[in-house]
Amino acid sequence: MNIDDQTGKFRIDKWLCAARFFKTRSLAGDAVECGKVHINEVRVKPAKAVVVGDMLTINIGPKQYVVEVLALSNRRGPAAEAHKLYRETEASLQRREAIAAQIKAQSQPFFFKGRPTKRDRREIERLKKGR
Repeated sequence: MNIDDQTGKFRIDKWLCAARFFKTRSLAGDAVECGKVHINEVRVKPAKAVVVGDMLTINIGPKQYVVEVLALSNRRGPAAEAHKLYRETEASLQRREAIAAQIKAQSQPFFFKGRPTKRDRREIERLKKGR
């Protein structure tokens, strides 16, 4: 991985893309601009420099990551190498696991694709009547 120790700084949108929190730099920049990413509990702009040791709070949908920056890179590499760029806090990891368990426990809605067949219609009627 192309880790740059000479400057010690990278743009937050580039780092988020390299750390694989977002698929593209554009998506990362939009998330930072919308206030979904905070550095040391402060809302920032996409051009803000991230430094080793910074604490990031990243909100992606229902998930919230709280991570410490361990290394800097602007190159998007394999997930195993990207994971070496940060360390997630234990509280953050437990909170995300609890949310994942809640989502999994919720029943999935029952959808038919297109117009129901005769068999599907009978199944719907059976479910409505409670038999």
